[in-house]
Amino acid sequence: MKKEKLVIIPTYNEIENIEDMVRSVMVLQGDFELLVIDDQSPDGTADKVKVLKKEFPDRLHLLQRKGKQGLGTAYIEGFRYGLLNTYQYIFEMDADFSHNPKDLIRLYKACAEEGNDMAIGSRYITGVNVVNWPMGRVLMSFFASKYVQFITGMPIKDATAGFKCYHRRVLEAINLDKIRFIGYAFQIEMKFTAWKLGFKIVEVPIIFTDRTKGTSKMSTHIFREAVFGVIYMKFKSLFVRYRPNQSVSP
Repeated sequence: MKKEKLVIIPTYNEIENIEDMVRSVMVLQGDFELLVIDDQSPDGTADKVKVLKKEFPDRLHLLQRKGKQGLGTAYIEGFRYGLLNTYQYIFEMDADFSHNPKDLIRLYKACAEEGNDMAIGSRYITGVNVVNWPMGRVLMSFFASKYVQFITGMPIKDATAGFKCYHRRVLEAINLDKIRFIGYAFQIEMKFTAWKLGFKIVEVPIIFTDRTKGTSKMSTHIFREAVFGVIYMKFKSLFVRYRPNQSVSP
């Protein structure tokens, strides 16, 4: 039996947010399932998820990893889990409520009802829709996406967005073993690869609200990876022909 919707949320020290996030996803119409991938949070995030699993045994799942291994590797493990367990639509989402769980329904409809292969929750498709960020960070994020557009040619306005819905055929077609980056450049690389493979991508306007609980995981290393990773991706694309990894399921 094919399963339909799986939301992947990587966590590290999200004890202040995780219960509210789980409950927010569980009450959505459409029976979304949730996979939390925890990198050995010392604050007990995984233990809280285990308690909640008793309440939602069929819809809440947990993968525990040893130590911080990076955002990209967490999502790759989540994608493999989703594909192995036959989910048709697989979502990326943050744990800190910067992404509104209610928008999962809009991303799902953009793929399932409107025929897109990937839907991106976009901060910049209708201007700049960011709440509670300092102006410096808003400008950095906005111009980072403009930079990615300029270098790669991708027609995506929010290139670093981490709120997405994939139809499984996209993840089947991408060779996940060859995804190079683990920070925010991972988000760009996945979009760039899907675009080069010819998939239909749409941006869905959202309002992004900065976290009110917990600590941001942004670092200068992650930002540098994104800046120089874009150049690497573009250079590589000049010499590599992008082909689907395997046959794409209907």
